[in-house]
Amino acid sequence: MKLVTYRASVEAAAKLGVLVEDLVVDVQALAAAQGVALPASMLGLIDAGRSGLDALRGCLDRAAGRFPAGTATALANVRLLAPIPRPRKNIFGIGLNYVEHVAESAKSLDTSRELPQQPVVFSKPPTTVIGPGDGIEHNKKMTQQLDWEVELAVIIGTTARRVRREDALGHVFGYSVMIDVSARDNRRAGQWIFSKGQDTYAPFGPCIVTVDEIPDPQGLDLWLTVNGVEKQRSNTRHMLFKVDHLIADISSGITLEPGDIIASGTPEGVGAGRSPQEWMWPGDVVVACVAGIGLLRHPVIDATPE
Repeated sequence: MKLVTYRASVEAAAKLGVLVEDLVVDVQALAAAQGVALPASMLGLIDAGRSGLDALRGCLDRAAGRFPAGTATALANVRLLAPIPRPRKNIFGIGLNYVEHVAESAKSLDTSRELPQQPVVFSKPPTTVIGPGDGIEHNKKMTQQLDWEVELAVIIGTTARRVRREDALGHVFGYSVMIDVSARDNRRAGQWIFSKGQDTYAPFGPCIVTVDEIPDPQGLDLWLTVNGVEKQRSNTRHMLFKVDHLIADISSGITLEPGDIIASGTPEGVGAGRSPQEWMWPGDVVVACVAGIGLLRHPVIDATPE
């Protein structure tokens, strides 16, 4: 299933929906029409576990594409939000997780040329998250080096504490797309959180695809363009540390909980690694895609205070 969070109008409350072809089906309304109770939010559905997903699939199967009045809206007529508009915790970011990106970073970002022996983990606060189409803020008083990174986002479904690699994927709820925006000139003594953790620096969406539709996360094409020019293209099979390894590593010391998000790293082609270096500026449009999940399109907007 492709699950979304959306608004049916500007004034409407955010709702949990499921994409069925070109329709967004209101999960709670469809369930109520069948006498079933289901959560109204993505985090609520994640917390409901397998039984919640099974109940939703049952509702969809019974509807068989014939949705009662008021339960489905054309996708073109809704506004998609980030699938989890406000994560409960910081996003777990993974640095230097594609071999070629390690090499390009060493040339321009003073990182080591040696391949990491363990995942490089940083975090992005919940306030970084924006939904499809929202503006990525550029504050010229803060940065002259705003950069892009397309990433596969992993959404945790069940608590993972000290899990083994062979059990790790069993804790995944689904997958999404994230752009890890970075102000390269805002790193502080080697620390990345201020560079990567500013407001709007985590475009996220457009949906979460449940794990049953992506049994192997290591075979997905991903790419990114700026103003229609391709900057990144790769496949998740080239990750240095695969998704199961990331979950096992993080959970060895930090409990992963339902709704937690791991941004699993980016391939080569970032602006900092180019010669000459390239950066995002107000007026630019960034498009990122992970095959089988969806596409994000975001304008860069001027947010420089007067």
